[in-house]
Amino acid sequence: MSEDRNILAILLFSEMLAAEQSLRNRLTRVLPKGMEISHFSVLNNLAWHGGERSPAQLAETFNVTRGAMTNTLSKLEWAGYIHVRPDWDDARRKMVAISPAGRQARDAAVGAITPMINHVVEELGEEKVRATLPFLRAIRGQLSQEN
Repeated sequence: MSEDRNILAILLFSEMLAAEQSLRNRLTRVLPKGMEISHFSVLNNLAWHGGERSPAQLAETFNVTRGAMTNTLSKLEWAGYIHVRPDWDDARRKMVAISPAGRQARDAAVGAITPMINHVVEELGEEKVRATLPFLRAIRGQLSQEN
C-alpha cells in the first residue's frame, strides 16, 4: 500500500471513529434516563423485526459476544422491557421478545432522538444522506467480513 493510500485509510477511519463518538455522546444525552445505547439498539431491533429472536441471533446482529448480549438482556429483562422464555423446540436455548413496556421505552427513545437526527439530515441535505448510505453499508459489510 502506498503512503498516500495509508494516509487516506487512516483519515477515513479517523473520521468514522470521531463521528461514532460524537453520535454516541449526543444519543446518550437525549435517551430517556437510565437507557443506554445498547438497550435502545436491542429494543429497536426487536420492535423492528416484530418477533422473537434468540440471544445468539441478537449477539450476531450486533457483533458482540454472547456474554455481552446476555448482560444487556439481563438488564432489559430486569427493567421489564423484554420477555425471555425457553425455546419450545430446544429447551437449552431462549427466545427474547419486546414487552409492552419495552415498546413504550423504545418509542420514547425514538421520540427523544428523532429531533437530533432530523436536524443532522436537514443540515447535510437528504440527497447527501441518501448518497452516503450505500457507502456506509459497504464499509460495514467489509468490516463484517474481517471477523
